[in-house]
Amino acid sequence: MVSKGKLNYLMKNCKRFTILWLAVAFISAGCAFYSMAGSIPSHINSIAIPLLDNQTSEFGIAENITDDLTDKFLEENILKIEDESEATSILRGTIVKVEDAPYTFSEDEAVKEFRLKIYLDIEWYDVQNEIVLLKKQFSGWGAYGLTGDISNDGVDNDGDGLIDTEDNDEFGEPRSFATNIAVTKIAEDILNEILTSW
Repeated sequence: MVSKGKLNYLMKNCKRFTILWLAVAFISAGCAFYSMAGSIPSHINSIAIPLLDNQTSEFGIAENITDDLTDKFLEENILKIEDESEATSILRGTIVKVEDAPYTFSEDEAVKEFRLKIYLDIEWYDVQNEIVLLKKQFSGWGAYGLTGDISNDGVDNDGDGLIDTEDNDEFGEPRSFATNIAVTKIAEDILNEILTSW
């Protein structure tokens, strides 16, 4: 027979053990939630990037953005690029708007610089669980002047703080260059958004 003193000792230690066990369980659960929150499901190891839909009149822009996105995923090597029939996730997109707007003016109020901005709706889909992992609108811009030579237009066309001869990648037709810059920015933003889900 257990004495009353031993029984009290056991009960007190049992309570301490229970409290300690519960504290460890809560801390572990909290850490597990924190580390798992925002992570890509383990079954997703590949992505399909079908040709984007284009609701604008911009010719070839869907191909450019699709190619840029594919290149960015290949460079980062975070998910294998697959066909839609094989991929565990699909990144679909729709180009909803392309706008040109005056951005800077000269002293006599003539337009010096335009900004071309592209708006793109993106949906990243988990094939196995049939759920949307990411749904968001992205936008990117590029600047261009009215001269035919962007290497001598006085405009920071790609927003890197360098102008004309200071910037060794400013060359080509102004609006096309601005479009390519906007496309690259969008692709980088989409990739970064997915990377922050890990």
